[in-house]
Order: sequence, then C-alpha cells, then structure tokens
Amino acid sequence: MLSIGIVGLPNAGKTTLFNALTQSSALVASFPFSTIEPNRAIVPIPDERIDILARIFSQEVVKPAQIEFVDVAGLVKGAHEGEGLGNQFLAHLREVDAIVHIIRFFTNPSIPHWEGEVNPKRDKEIIDTELLYADLETIERRLERIKKKPGSEEERKILANLKEHIGKGNWARSFPQDERAKEVIDHLSLLTSKPCLLVANIDEQEIGKEERIRINGNEAIPICAKLEVDILELSPEEREEYLEEVGIKESGLVKLLKECYRLLRLITFYTGVGKELTAWPIKEGTTAWEAAGKIHSDIQKGFIRAEVIPFEELAKVGSWATAKERGRIRIEGKDYIMRDGDVVYFRFQS
Repeated sequence: MLSIGIVGLPNAGKTTLFNALTQSSALVASFPFSTIEPNRAIVPIPDERIDILARIFSQEVVKPAQIEFVDVAGLVKGAHEGEGLGNQFLAHLREVDAIVHIIRFFTNPSIPHWEGEVNPKRDKEIIDTELLYADLETIERRLERIKKKPGSEEERKILANLKEHIGKGNWARSFPQDERAKEVIDHLSLLTSKPCLLVANIDEQEIGKEERIRINGNEAIPICAKLEVDILELSPEEREEYLEEVGIKESGLVKLLKECYRLLRLITFYTGVGKELTAWPIKEGTTAWEAAGKIHSDIQKGFIRAEVIPFEELAKVGSWATAKERGRIRIEGKDYIMRDGDVVYFRFQS
C-alpha cells in the first residue's frame, strides 16, 4: 500500500490534520514533539463511483481504495544534524511514497509558534532546506562508499551532478534523468525525489475565500485542520448544511484526499465478484496483466483475458448483463493499459 508522510514545523497542525484524515485521536498538544513515534492509519479515498457500482452489483461488502498516512514529528532547523531528534524523524520520512507539507497560517496565541511568529514563507524554506541538506548528506555518504569501487565512474558522475543540482536549492525530482540516472537515484530514497503537496493550515474565518494559496510561488491547498476535526462530529446532513453556509462544495479533507491520490499518480479500477465490490488503486500506465496481479498472483499467472467496461457506460446501462447483451464489454489482453474507472472481470486459468 502506498503511503504519504505529513511533515511541517512543530505546532503547524500535523497531528490535527492526521486526526481529521483518519478520524482518530492521536495526541495533540501545544508543546513541540508531542509526536515521537509516527502515527499511522489507513484512509479510504472518497469515491462517488463506488456507491453507484455497489447498487449495480448489489454487493454486501464494499472496499474503497485506500492510502496510508504517516504523521511524522515536527522538523526544526538543524534536523538533518539531529536537532530535535531530526535524524530519527527524517528516517521515518524516507519510508513514504509522497509528502504532505503542512504550513501554519493560523494565528492562535495559545499555541506558540516554534520560530516565535507566523511566517509561512520562512517556515516553508526551513523544511525545504532540511530535506535538501539531508539528501546532500545521503549523496556524500554514497560517494564516499564507492569512491574506490571499480566500475563506479558512471555512478560517481551522476551523483556529483546531482549533488551540484541539489546544492543550488533544486529538488532531486527536477534533476534530468535517463534510465541509468533514475536507477542510481531511486536506490538512494532521497526525500526531495518524492512528490510533495503543500497544505496551508488557515484560520476558520478564511475558509472559502481562496481555492489555492501561493507560498514562494508554489500552490497550497487551504484547510482549517481544527475545523475539519470539529465537523466530523456533525451528522452528514449537518456537515452538508455547514459547507453550504460557508459556500464550498466539499470539505478540505475530501479535496486533500483526492489531491493526494493524484499526487501519487493513481487511478482506480473496480471488480465486483461474489459478495465484494473492490476499488483497486494502481499507478497510471499499469497493464491489465499487472492489474490482475494486484488482486491475486494466481489470476496474473493464469491470465486469459480482461473483460472491461468504463464506469460511465456501465452506469448508463445499469447492469453487467445488459452491458454484455448490448456488446458494450470489451475484450482486452495482457498489454492493455488500464484506464481510470475501468470495471473489469478477469478470466484466468487456475
């Protein structure tokens, strides 16, 4: 399962956002480093299509696509050198597939700011700098390890160029990569190779004013993490009524979860077999044969064909049987590139 790490300065609202996303109750405190070991939880992705498919297939069990969220403790200046247990926290961050960086915009005097005052531009730069420094140290350690290794000239050249690139304040993911460079860089698990989504943790009175907030030229999703936790206590009807009052179509959490899904470059395909309807998250570009393996290795091994219909078409005709009668279901082979919303039945030989 793919995972996303939530990072930011202490008291930026990381754990509050984590609690809202996961509907859990991890410790939230007004003092720094209330999170030492990372909090982890599996979160379902909002998906309007799965409810419609559940009615079409009449399945008893519905399994939405899921992502794991990891609440990493606050990072501070000098984290890459161990300040505030930074090395330990950065190690947790290396394990995730993508990063959500939450930046404090809210002004609450009862929650002290680590740097003394709210300054989103500075706060973003602090975290960015720590991630860059941590990656430089990783590259330097690798260079030291292979400096006398026979046949390592190509790798050393790639690493030297990458070190220069990062040293100028550029993230590793913007480094030009051919197949060999990608292989070298992927092996390092660099923090700045990971896709990153910015979240502006705003005051309640700012909700609905901006679809996006810009920080240092980068777009951030505005969310009031405290309010998102509070409205979870409302009934669905009350929640919908509140969103209408403030003039927004969907909660910040729903928007964030969908953005995270896109950040990981995921699409969804669906299967309805037996009593279960399942939404399967896969990377863009996944073949039918690879998708079959997500379900079970036996299906992949004995793959014969995939019977496929787009969600929109199935929703229009109302049933799999009707779709089959009208010739709407396509037959695809192993190399078919899966599309978002495909509803699939895999034929395989056991």
